[in-house]
Amino acid sequence: MLLDQFFKSLSDETRLRCVSLLQKEGELCVCELTAALAVSQPKISRHLACLRQSGILLDSRKGQWVFYQINPSLPIWTIPILKDTLTAIELTETFKNDLKRLNKMKNRPNSTSCC
Repeated sequence: MLLDQFFKSLSDETRLRCVSLLQKEGELCVCELTAALAVSQPKISRHLACLRQSGILLDSRKGQWVFYQINPSLPIWTIPILKDTLTAIELTETFKNDLKRLNKMKNRPNSTSCC
Protein backbone atom coordinates (compact mmCIF):
# COMPACT_ATOMS: atom_id res chain seq x y z
CA MET A 1 0.00 0.00 0.00
CA LEU A 2 1.26 3.41 -0.94
CA LEU A 3 1.32 6.20 1.61
CA ASP A 4 -0.72 8.60 -0.52
CA GLN A 5 -3.32 5.91 -1.26
CA PHE A 6 -3.75 5.20 2.45
CA PHE A 7 -4.28 8.85 3.38
CA LYS A 8 -6.48 9.55 0.38
CA SER A 9 -8.74 6.66 1.42
CA LEU A 10 -9.08 8.11 4.91
CA SER A 11 -9.54 11.71 3.75
CA ASP A 12 -13.31 11.37 3.34
CA GLU A 13 -15.35 11.89 6.54
CA THR A 14 -17.68 8.93 5.93
CA ARG A 15 -14.78 6.57 5.26
CA LEU A 16 -12.93 7.84 8.31
CA ARG A 17 -16.02 7.30 10.48
CA CYS A 18 -16.42 3.75 9.12
CA VAL A 19 -12.78 2.87 9.74
CA SER A 20 -12.92 4.33 13.25
CA LEU A 21 -16.00 2.30 14.16
CA LEU A 22 -14.44 -0.83 12.71
CA GLN A 23 -11.25 -0.16 14.63
CA LYS A 24 -13.31 0.17 17.82
CA GLU A 25 -15.73 -2.73 17.23
CA GLY A 26 -13.63 -5.24 15.27
CA GLU A 27 -16.17 -6.39 12.69
CA LEU A 28 -19.41 -4.77 11.54
CA CYS A 29 -22.07 -5.51 8.98
CA VAL A 30 -23.10 -2.93 6.41
CA CYS A 31 -26.45 -2.57 8.19
CA GLU A 32 -24.67 -1.68 11.45
CA LEU A 33 -22.58 1.00 9.75
CA THR A 34 -25.69 2.36 8.03
CA ALA A 35 -27.48 2.64 11.38
CA ALA A 36 -24.47 4.06 13.22
CA LEU A 37 -23.66 6.75 10.68
CA ALA A 38 -27.31 7.47 9.78
CA VAL A 39 -26.34 7.36 6.11
CA SER A 40 -28.00 5.47 3.26
CA GLN A 41 -26.90 1.90 2.54
CA PRO A 42 -25.77 2.67 -1.04
CA LYS A 43 -23.54 5.50 0.20
CA ILE A 44 -22.01 3.32 2.94
CA SER A 45 -21.46 0.47 0.48
CA ARG A 46 -19.74 2.81 -2.00
CA HIS A 47 -17.33 4.05 0.68
CA LEU A 48 -16.68 0.53 1.98
CA ALA A 49 -15.87 -0.60 -1.56
CA CYS A 50 -13.30 2.19 -1.82
CA LEU A 51 -11.71 1.15 1.48
CA ARG A 52 -11.71 -2.50 0.42
CA GLN A 53 -10.13 -1.70 -2.95
CA SER A 54 -7.40 0.29 -1.24
CA GLY A 55 -6.64 -2.69 1.00
CA ILE A 56 -7.60 -1.02 4.29
CA LEU A 57 -10.62 -3.27 4.83
CA LEU A 58 -11.43 -6.91 4.27
CA ASP A 59 -14.94 -8.16 3.70
CA SER A 60 -16.49 -11.53 4.30
CA ARG A 61 -19.84 -12.73 3.08
CA LYS A 62 -21.97 -14.69 5.51
CA GLY A 63 -25.14 -15.70 3.72
CA GLN A 64 -26.55 -12.59 2.10
CA TRP A 65 -24.74 -10.26 4.52
CA VAL A 66 -21.34 -8.65 4.16
CA PHE A 67 -19.18 -7.98 7.20
CA TYR A 68 -16.12 -5.71 7.23
CA GLN A 69 -12.99 -5.52 9.34
CA ILE A 70 -9.67 -3.69 9.29
CA ASN A 71 -7.20 -5.67 7.21
CA PRO A 72 -4.83 -7.36 9.69
CA SER A 73 -2.16 -7.46 6.96
CA LEU A 74 -1.86 -3.68 6.65
CA PRO A 75 1.73 -2.42 6.61
CA ILE A 76 3.17 -1.94 10.09
CA TRP A 77 3.44 1.85 9.64
CA THR A 78 -0.38 2.12 9.40
CA ILE A 79 -1.03 0.67 12.88
CA PRO A 80 0.03 3.68 15.00
CA ILE A 81 -1.70 6.02 12.57
CA LEU A 82 -5.00 4.16 12.91
CA LYS A 83 -4.63 3.94 16.70
CA ASP A 84 -3.85 7.64 17.07
CA THR A 85 -6.70 8.53 14.72
CA LEU A 86 -9.16 6.49 16.77
CA THR A 87 -7.91 8.10 19.99
CA ALA A 88 -8.52 11.54 18.50
CA ILE A 89 -11.86 10.78 16.86
CA GLU A 90 -13.26 9.15 20.01
CA LEU A 91 -13.30 12.63 21.56
CA THR A 92 -15.59 14.07 18.88
CA GLU A 93 -19.35 14.41 19.25
CA THR A 94 -19.80 12.85 15.81
CA PHE A 95 -18.08 9.64 16.87
CA LYS A 96 -19.88 9.56 20.21
CA ASN A 97 -23.21 9.89 18.37
CA ASP A 98 -22.22 7.18 15.87
CA LEU A 99 -21.39 4.83 18.72
CA LYS A 100 -24.66 5.64 20.53
CA ARG A 101 -26.69 4.87 17.42
CA LEU A 102 -24.77 1.63 16.93
CA ASN A 103 -25.33 0.55 20.52
CA LYS A 104 -29.04 1.43 20.34
CA MET A 105 -29.51 -0.71 17.24
CA LYS A 106 -31.97 -3.50 17.97
CA ASN A 107 -31.23 -7.03 16.83
CA ARG A 108 -27.61 -6.30 16.05
CA PRO A 109 -26.18 -9.00 13.86
CA ASN A 110 -23.40 -11.35 14.65
CA SER A 111 -21.24 -13.20 12.21
CA THR A 112 -23.83 -15.97 11.84
CA SER A 113 -27.01 -13.93 11.44
CA CYS A 114 -27.74 -10.41 10.36
CA CYS A 115 -30.48 -7.85 10.20
